[in-house]
Amino acid sequence: MTSSLFINRSLASALLCSLLFGLAGPSGLVPDAEAGSSKDKKKLKKLKKQSNVLRITIVNLQAQLADARRPVPDPVPFIEMVTVGNVGNAADAGNASEASVYGAVPYVFQIGKYEVSLAEYTAFLNAVAATDTNSLYNPSMGTDLNIAGIEQSGADGSYTYTMIGSGDRPVTYVSWFDCARFCNWLHNGRPTGAQDVGTTERGAYTLDGATSGAGFTRVWAAKYWIPSVDEWYKAAYHQPSGQGGDSDNYWLYPTGSNAAPGNDIGATPNEANHYDGSDYSVTQSGSYDPNQNYLTDVGAYEGSANHYGTFDQGGNVFEWNDAVISGSFRGLRGGSWDNNENDLRSSYRDFNNPDFVYNNIGFRVASP
Repeated sequence: MTSSLFINRSLASALLCSLLFGLAGPSGLVPDAEAGSSKDKKKLKKLKKQSNVLRITIVNLQAQLADARRPVPDPVPFIEMVTVGNVGNAADAGNASEASVYGAVPYVFQIGKYEVSLAEYTAFLNAVAATDTNSLYNPSMGTDLNIAGIEQSGADGSYTYTMIGSGDRPVTYVSWFDCARFCNWLHNGRPTGAQDVGTTERGAYTLDGATSGAGFTRVWAAKYWIPSVDEWYKAAYHQPSGQGGDSDNYWLYPTGSNAAPGNDIGATPNEANHYDGSDYSVTQSGSYDPNQNYLTDVGAYEGSANHYGTFDQGGNVFEWNDAVISGSFRGLRGGSWDNNENDLRSSYRDFNNPDFVYNNIGFRVASP
């Protein structure tokens, strides 16, 4: 608020009520006056003047209350989001060509344009992991040269975190629980402090120290969350046929194509970071090198956004979703830098224990 007259909403409400009901008479701001009471003329004139002042004050307070109710947008969004959904249309039926139909989402929502990056996860760690109560940092983030990563420095209670190389590459070695705590942190406004109910343990998910199990669901009023499998799937593969999509409204690959993508980095359409059966994308060599970083910056395949404008939903890293499979696993989608194109297809899904971490698993977030 830029006005020097700003007061908080509660105080403004109290003052407004006081002015309206405490000072006003039963028929208006100025009490009734006897018409023939000449001795009260001066008093009436004074009350009228006070009434005008009160009206101006009330108008100012009402304006301040309205302004206080307006959300203040972040001028530089921490997570860049895109909109997914068919506004005004009936619920989409999902992809009928699949043995199990996915993609039916009857509402509009937001999803991350990119996978959560090293820079974003490093900011998270520096905010809440000076003491890393729930092991949000995995040491392999700093030692696995295929993805490195993030480096931890200092001692417990004063840990700090720095990126190794480009901060625009996706974070890996994150469990489903790490992702849920990141969403809680976003939900709570990205606070700084210990890993507790105000930072990482409550908000979008009620975790309260849990690091295993699958019985955790997002709260109704979540501001950020791990996408459901339908949300993730629709963002990745859906494009209405009337808007240039395939005849069944879904593509086989999340690059807006039924043809397997190539793996050349750049502006060419239908490309992704994956092993194409001959070569890895980053090196364009079929020889695996344990010292080579195989991740690409999010959005590096600039010509391969899907219909809704997301990047890397095929390749780079597998992404956690919120699906519970067989009662104890969480879903993974999208393939990665060391998977072939079959794992990028709409028909392919993977899953693992929600506490599992690896160098080809990351995530993106969703919001209302």
